Amino acid sequence: MIAGVSTFIVLALIVILVPMAPGWEAVQKSFFNKEVFLKTFPKLLSAFWLDVLIFLWCAPLIAILGLAIALCRDVQSPVLFPLRIFGAVYTDIFRGVPVVLTVYLIGFGIPGLGLPRPYNSPYIWGSVALVLTYSAYVAEIFRSGIESVHKSQRAAASSLGLSNSDVMRYVVLPQAIRRVVPANMNMLIALQKDVALLSFIGPVEIFRQAGVFKSLLANFTPYVGAAVIFLAVTIPATRFADYLLAKQNRERS
Repeated sequence: MIAGVSTFIVLALIVILVPMAPGWEAVQKSFFNKEVFLKTFPKLLSAFWLDVLIFLWCAPLIAILGLAIALCRDVQSPVLFPLRIFGAVYTDIFRGVPVVLTVYLIGFGIPGLGLPRPYNSPYIWGSVALVLTYSAYVAEIFRSGIESVHKSQRAAASSLGLSNSDVMRYVVLPQAIRRVVPANMNMLIALQKDVALLSFIGPVEIFRQAGVFKSLLANFTPYVGAAVIFLAVTIPATRFADYLLAKQNRERS
């Protein structure tokens, strides 16, 4: 009851005080114009479909590459030590460089080699930049899940005659992947938003479309419309990730 009352008071103050600001009418006209919103929203929704498509083909590639990098970092054999070095260098580089900078370097650099169509497409190389960057983060999530499986389980599986690859496949990975589902859900939510960064190298997705409308109509309301669409997708996904995390915590306790 106390939480509900305090929340109501805060919302009421916002509703009352914000319109009293001297520049509220100008802000309302520039950012919350109903006519502009209704005019541009359908086209923004259509442009968002491109974001969804890029997300759909990037997400499985990120999961596969991220798991492969995590396995490289977990190899135990001295002969395969170069794979551990490769995994460490890969994650250090792509976690250390900002996503937008990677998008610029790959999205403009590789097409600059003069590749024939369609291999110089910004859709392709922008997606590659996202896959490479997010795979580094997902790899670390998978690695944390792998390391969370107690070593005694590996030892017990080895004592039953399982090879190292079978121990990883049948004992470690099933537990590790299940433990990192909530964290990877959060990465998927971040990926859905960062797809908009590809607009900087050419694709006309929702963010770029909003920018076009802003220039044509001299109004920032299309950006608010784009934000509404993103929120409609990310908030349910965030709540689902929280649900998975809470369920996981209940099972552990």
